[in-house]
Amino acid sequence: MATVQDGMYVCFLYTLTLDSGEVIDSTEGGEALCYVHGTGSIIPGLEQALEGMSVGDTKSVLVPAALAYGESEPDTVERLPRDLFPEDVEVGMGFRMRNEQGHVMTVYAETIGEDWVEVNFAHPLAGQDLHFEVEITEVRPATDEDMHSCGCGGCDCDGDCDCGCDDCGEDHEGCNCGCGCH
Repeated sequence: MATVQDGMYVCFLYTLTLDSGEVIDSTEGGEALCYVHGTGSIIPGLEQALEGMSVGDTKSVLVPAALAYGESEPDTVERLPRDLFPEDVEVGMGFRMRNEQGHVMTVYAETIGEDWVEVNFAHPLAGQDLHFEVEITEVRPATDEDMHSCGCGGCDCDGDCDCGCDDCGEDHEGCNCGCGCH
């Protein structure tokens, strides 16, 4: 029987809760989440916990903040001009932006003023321990197609980055677009 290890295509059902017991995400009533193991497509702590599991295995996993979206840090908030955002910007919305080095990153609107938006460069779940209930539904060797559709979904860089994504037409490395599959 195949086990979860690097280079395997893995599908699993899950329910994600916080320390408070609040359910914040679940595949219940939907499709399993699928990824290629070892590509960094899911949070590191969960990927490590799934290692060695097989189809039908279930597990409760506690992923500490440091192995999920990182610790919460106070210096990750910045006030930006309101005209950089769409008119319908709302608190909690995520936006892809480039930093001074040209790397694409996602920021989240925290506070909205008349002529400014405070954004947080940290993920909304930074600083949170995450509790997963998981069930493995599929494990098989990853195909070339799986490797090229592992969740990158394109990088919107118009060929002006170093991500290595097939979708951008460039073959560079290191822009940290989050793809992880190249």
